[in-house]
Amino acid sequence: MSSKSKLQFSPYRQTRAIFASDPAQARGRRISQPSTSERSPFQRDKDRIIHSSAFRRLKGKTQVFVAHEGDYYRTRLTHSLEVAQIARSIARVLGLDEDLAECLALAHDMGHPPFGHSGEHALAEAMEPYGGFDHNAQTLRIVEHLEGRYAEFDGLNLTWETLEGIAKHNGPLIVKDGDEDNLPWALKALDNWQRLELETFAGPEAQVAALADDIAYNNHDIDDGLRSGLITVEEVEQVPLLNEAFSSVRRRFLGISEDRMIHEAVRDLIGYMVSDVLEETRSRLTEHDPQSAQDIRELDRPVVAFSDSFREKEKPLRKFLFDNLYRHYKVNRMMGQASRTVSELFDLFINDPDILPTELRRQCNGAHTAETARVICDHIAGMTDSFAIAEHRKLFTAAGYLSTY
Repeated sequence: MSSKSKLQFSPYRQTRAIFASDPAQARGRRISQPSTSERSPFQRDKDRIIHSSAFRRLKGKTQVFVAHEGDYYRTRLTHSLEVAQIARSIARVLGLDEDLAECLALAHDMGHPPFGHSGEHALAEAMEPYGGFDHNAQTLRIVEHLEGRYAEFDGLNLTWETLEGIAKHNGPLIVKDGDEDNLPWALKALDNWQRLELETFAGPEAQVAALADDIAYNNHDIDDGLRSGLITVEEVEQVPLLNEAFSSVRRRFLGISEDRMIHEAVRDLIGYMVSDVLEETRSRLTEHDPQSAQDIRELDRPVVAFSDSFREKEKPLRKFLFDNLYRHYKVNRMMGQASRTVSELFDLFINDPDILPTELRRQCNGAHTAETARVICDHIAGMTDSFAIAEHRKLFTAAGYLSTY
């Protein structure tokens, strides 16, 4: 029998631009681990995020709508998957590392508490005396400390590039001396947080993930808002950018149903925004001529960006969504209830930590201490919408309490 040569496989095989992050030159992990021939460091990071408990729980967390309000609305899990698709597509065109871009897109919302921004505001207010709360920093806390899956370390032991991209999802955190004092507690609590170079912009793949997030949530909020009936096609067509998209669909597809028209218009808008990012980013790359990912970090502005003209077109869209969707009275009622649920759970736990689950209670050192508050914060931030609602019902109503026995 003749022998056959083994298929040569390299996890690093990808045509990359000179300014892309190179997995072969990754800066390493907190706990050193040997490389593998099957996956690059960024592929391993992505896989660890996908298999994490915090990532799975995103299926029960929503942004504008509460999870139990309906099965159609996007959860943070489906949103993250859609962000990852957009990020990977942009990264591929630009010659960036697709795995790192996708990894950061998948991870970017893992630190969000239940009930979207209302839940975050309520938790931040409750935690103000104890160091505050920030969902990006909470994501770092999850991947560096809270995930307890591996025998050799706490957290997921991700690469420097992934940690940096999570920390700087919204740009540099330190602009001038003294900004260190205002960093989120969860970030400052990490070992050697200074090594993340918080005074610079993130690498190019992280910048792609951040823009992909903008593209996804703008368009998906339009889609969910229309399908929920909180806003109408007639209303959105008062926004020039949306009027252009819907008018184009009507011209191309005569007699199209409203359901399909919404899908086609949102699809066109995503394509338009992606094209704008690509055109503007290519222009900035030509202007700055970066020779490495580090060159991009050290620029005085992001290299991956929307054009100024698009940002002007986007302003009426953002205002419309804020005035007509995010501040719709039904959403206000829902978010008001959600905010009270988070606040009341926190107040109850901080005043009486003995009612926490046994494992958490053992980590506390008395009522109203910073250590106990952080345990409670981690507990609430990890809840899904439905779990928080059920927990509140059990703890605040006799019927809810008795139904558990």
